[in-house]
Parts: sequence; C-alpha cells; structure tokens
Amino acid sequence: MTDTHDKTSLQPNRRQILKAGAAFGLAASGVNLFAINQAFSQDVAYDGTPFDAGGATITIAEWGGFWQETQRKLLLDRFEKDFNCRVQYDSSFPWFPKFVAGGPKSPAYAVTNWNLPEMFKTAGAGDYFLPQEELLANMPNAKGVWPFATANGLGVTWAFSRYCWVYRTDTGIAPPTSFKDFWDARYAGKRGTYVTTNTLQMDFFLAAAMNFGKDQYDLDAGYEAMRAAVPLKISDFTGNMQALVERGEVEIAVQNDGEVYLQKAKGVPVDAWIWDNPKSILTQTKTVSRYLEPTQKKLALALVDRTLDPAYQTAIGEVFFYRPSHRDAKLPEGLKSQGVENTANALDGLFMPDWKSYLENEDDIVETVNEIFAS
Repeated sequence: MTDTHDKTSLQPNRRQILKAGAAFGLAASGVNLFAINQAFSQDVAYDGTPFDAGGATITIAEWGGFWQETQRKLLLDRFEKDFNCRVQYDSSFPWFPKFVAGGPKSPAYAVTNWNLPEMFKTAGAGDYFLPQEELLANMPNAKGVWPFATANGLGVTWAFSRYCWVYRTDTGIAPPTSFKDFWDARYAGKRGTYVTTNTLQMDFFLAAAMNFGKDQYDLDAGYEAMRAAVPLKISDFTGNMQALVERGEVEIAVQNDGEVYLQKAKGVPVDAWIWDNPKSILTQTKTVSRYLEPTQKKLALALVDRTLDPAYQTAIGEVFFYRPSHRDAKLPEGLKSQGVENTANALDGLFMPDWKSYLENEDDIVETVNEIFAS
C-alpha cells in the first residue's frame, strides 16, 4: 500500500491510511480516522485479567459453519464463563453493508474478523474502528506478535496462510511448477476460482496481472488472464472449493495452503503449490468498533487479546493449519511437516496488494470479471 507501487511492502503508514480514507470522502467530511472521542474512550482499559461483565452481550462477526463451531469450542464458550457475558455470533457475510447501514456510532459489531479488502473499504466509508494504537495498548498479548500483524494500520492479524494452487495428485496430470501452469492446456475445463467478492479471487486477479502484465496495476493484463482461464468453476467460499476438488469437478484451483493441508490430513489426494510470485497471504484480522459503550468496549478488547494468546493460535493451527502471528505460538506437526516455520525470517518477502488502488477500481474490475466469467 505505497504510492511508489512497492510490491513487497507490508508497512502502510498513518499518512497512507489517511490518504486511503480520503479517496472515499473521509477528508472532505472532516472525519479523522485516528482521533479519539473521549465520550466513548474515557476510563476504558483492559489489563489482561477476567472481569465480571454482569451478563452483557457482545456481538461479533466471523465465518460460519465448522469455523464457528471451532471458535465456540476453543475460545468463545470459555470466554463467556470467564467474563460472565454472552457472545452473539453473526456469520452472514459480508460485513460492510451492515456497518454502513448503522453508521459509525451504531456499529453492527463490537469485534469483527476480516480479510483485508473489506476492512479497508469499511474504514474508508467512516470512522468505524478503534485506533490501532489504542487497540494494541489494551492487549497484553499484542506485545508478542510479529510486526506484520499490525502493518495494516487498522486492526491486528492473528492468523494467516499462504496462497497456492490446490491440485489433485491422482489424475496422472503433471503437477504445477509455476504460477502460469494454472493456464496450461492440461487443466482446461477443470480450473476453479471464486466469486468477485471473495478476497481469494481479488488476490488471484492481481497476481495474474503481475505475472502476465507489468505489475498489479495492469488491469488489462488481469482481464486477459481471466479470459484465458475460462471456463472456470466458481465457488463462494474455500469450503465449497474443497468439495469441488474432492469430487473431481476441479483439478486445480486458487486456495490457501491451510485448506489443502487440512484435506491432505483427511486422506484426500491433493497437494499445494505455493505461489512464489507474489508471495501472497490470506490474513485473519480483527478490529474493535470505536463507538461502543464501556462494558462492550472492554469485552471487545479482552476477546481480541485472547485471540492473540499463543496457546489459542496453536490450537487453531492444529485444526485449520493456519500460521500464527504470535512469535511464541507453537506450530502443529501438520504445518512443520510442510516445512513451515514460525520465525521472523519466514515472513521475508510476503506480499500485500495495494488495496487502496484495487478498491478505487473495484466497480470496473467486478463488472468486467463477472462478464468474463459469465461468457
């Protein structure tokens, strides 16, 4: 997210975030994304210890299905008991329309789990999120996260995975050895990707633009790459793509490697070819809404702090094969067996797209790509 189109930067700064907000009218409206409104912020802090919330309800937004069941088991049920509260869970994605419908001072959720594009889009539409510096100051576990976890400038990333091609290993077809192999004739009619509202498709489009054009800003190259890939099986979420691959309807598809390792562990004949150019990552990033009443705000801070706990991140990795953002989290054997390390060096060269630029062109990209997919 740099004005110089740096393809490896994971460090957007305050000026860049403000500029991104200005692109959506924040500057014109006089809203300061980083200002602290005292009426909502005073006397609210969290030190890492449980407290009695008196039965208060906190509303959160995260993915549904097996993800929701796992969050209940590993985090939320215990959280409700420890803090004497109720967690109301909404899995009906997308989140952006619900935030906009209520406005910043009537937030749809106290805590929201995001992929980055929709998070930036929401931040650009209003003063929705607690400033990151205040967020981190009230989360003791944040002291142990790797720097990339806060590079987004808005929330805190607690888990991530690498983008890859998932491919079947039992077809007799040569496995992919490069990014461009996705387009090879051997996979004609058996390729898969996602709807244009899914972050995986957004990353796929930008990565294709980089590989077939000048850089991630070469939209025409991205469009040509999409045309060359059709017909495509289009999925809404990664779980559905897993099913398409397992049934043999798709032999190669856009995926994050955690999903592939999960299928391999279940005996599905698949493997992952990790993208090397770009080294894209799919993040799980949480924000706390800015305008919350004090008890909800304190609960929100406590909940995200527990998401950063190394033991929790290790447990999530054992289920979903996601990489942790905390340096002290232990990698499960399923990740270590794939050569994954939880070290600072392991994060070298990771790529985050210029989501500001993408969102400025989103309407055209979505309209054009949807026409290509429908053709």
